[in-house]
Amino acid sequence: MSNNTITYLLGNHAIAQAISQCSTDVVAGYPGTPSSEIIEFLAAMKPDCHIEWSVNEKAAMEVAIGASWAGGRSVVTMKHVGLNVASDPFMTLAYSGTRGGMIIISADDPGCHSSQNEQDNRRYAAFAQIPCLDPAVPQEAYDMVFYAFEFSEKFNMPVMLRPTTRVCHGKSNIKLRTSAPVHHEIGFQKIPSRWVMLPAHARLRHQDLINKQQEMMQELGLSKWNDLDIIEGAKIGIIASGVASVYTKECLKKFNTKASFLKISTYPPPVELIKELLGSVDKVLVIEEMEPIVEDVVRSISNSISNKEIEIHGKDIIPGYGELNVSIIASCMASSGFTDNQEEADIVDKTSIELPNRPPVMCPGCPHRATYYAMKKAFGKDAVFPGDIGCYTLGIQMETMDTCLCMGASITIATGIYHAGETKPICCSIGDSTFLHTGIPGLLNAVYNNADITVAILDNRTTAMTGHQPNPGTGQTVMGDATYMVSLEDIATSCGVQFVKVIDPFNVESTIEIFNKAKEHKGTSVVISKQECIITARRRGIKPRPFEVDIDKCNGCRMCIKFGCPAIQFADAQVEGEKGYAHISNLCAGCGVCASICPFDAIKEVC
Repeated sequence: MSNNTITYLLGNHAIAQAISQCSTDVVAGYPGTPSSEIIEFLAAMKPDCHIEWSVNEKAAMEVAIGASWAGGRSVVTMKHVGLNVASDPFMTLAYSGTRGGMIIISADDPGCHSSQNEQDNRRYAAFAQIPCLDPAVPQEAYDMVFYAFEFSEKFNMPVMLRPTTRVCHGKSNIKLRTSAPVHHEIGFQKIPSRWVMLPAHARLRHQDLINKQQEMMQELGLSKWNDLDIIEGAKIGIIASGVASVYTKECLKKFNTKASFLKISTYPPPVELIKELLGSVDKVLVIEEMEPIVEDVVRSISNSISNKEIEIHGKDIIPGYGELNVSIIASCMASSGFTDNQEEADIVDKTSIELPNRPPVMCPGCPHRATYYAMKKAFGKDAVFPGDIGCYTLGIQMETMDTCLCMGASITIATGIYHAGETKPICCSIGDSTFLHTGIPGLLNAVYNNADITVAILDNRTTAMTGHQPNPGTGQTVMGDATYMVSLEDIATSCGVQFVKVIDPFNVESTIEIFNKAKEHKGTSVVISKQECIITARRRGIKPRPFEVDIDKCNGCRMCIKFGCPAIQFADAQVEGEKGYAHISNLCAGCGVCASICPFDAIKEVC
């Protein structure tokens, strides 16, 4: 591969390409948007390394740590909230450090495009006192992988790479490097003072971690990822970080604003560059998505400059939530006096396109919809329905999703609600992959503590919401190799559950009957709703069985419409006095549930 090779790649694919070129030995992760494509693309490339979807982010982190301690290069990938799950080993890893180069990829999601929060994991990096790289564009994300491995091996420290949604899912031309294989001497070295975190060892390793900070900060400050442009005579300074720096540069160019500019993409932030900027201006605006991490550092440095008073703005002007864009930054700059070109700012605002609201829905033929229909019929609308993270969270549209906190929390939340004294029936739902991720301890806890709840495990044979990745229940690895297929019913039984039933949600009558029995059972009961995701079924070549409505039999009761399938529509009467009727479009996936619930037998399979 020559130095002049240019390829058009998705940001995540660029990261995967770099990982494959860096002689990486082990890559582990758990799927989560916006990070999922990294491992998927890497697996498709079939590089000479071990790649796995781990059962959760903590397991993935520890697999990568083990590989690093054995001398290999390793990468662990996850979305931002995944680092919450992996935070236990992550925080202690900073003390013990690494041996082979190790990169922790935390893909943050400003704006909550597919997440339950929009936390800023630069905070986690600062908390753990490890370096963080914040790419502004896909090219930087690619190049930073090489830099991160070298930095990690120089300081024996893990490095966090924090691409955000726009970098992960943006596409651009990527100038590829020449692959240069790096030899790693694999072999675990017994160093108890580093790898065994007894209190006596941890105290010394903490001191070592603190002692490294200044040297690491200086190294990062001198890297090419930070760029200072001092404009002679400029009294205004702009500091922008990560992807926000791209938007800010566009605004400065559009406004033709005379301002010195500092782009920051490393953390801890470059103190000397910040001091240099502050020494040349009277007024500074710090532009960053989410938390005021750079702003806090800038204010601290400014306070230490005793001979000059500098006006500093940041989150008092720039929103601390959601994604930034050119329009938002332009408006903020104009309203706060960082540009005189108000007319240009107004034009930018006016060109924003207001897209129609298009809320997500479960697919036509989704087995979760049928499960929720039967669940609600059996438990009643007044029951309590704690929920979890997955496609099935859309059960909120069917009034069967009363809580949703984090991965695996539905069972433990249900347990807490029961033990608080709630007398209404409780039925929580959790997906197959989520159950294997963090649901098993919750189920064990419910049984151990005698919680009278029903747990519905929605097994659609894939990790659907994040892009249909395999999991231990599918019998296949990310590389497509056959592996042991775990049994959810055996796991539930091993946890001590006395009532475990497997149902086909498309058999509505039987499913309602099983849910009724689960509700009557005293103690923890488990109902496993097993039916393949309609999307993976289509990909396997399973053709739908189309259904149609006999308009002569249709009474216009709208029972099928209330079921919520996007393939079912209602045609209102065209002539006064006539009845309206249901209609099934070509979106029909052929699950047949609508035919089962129609009280007038008006829906039939097309012969």
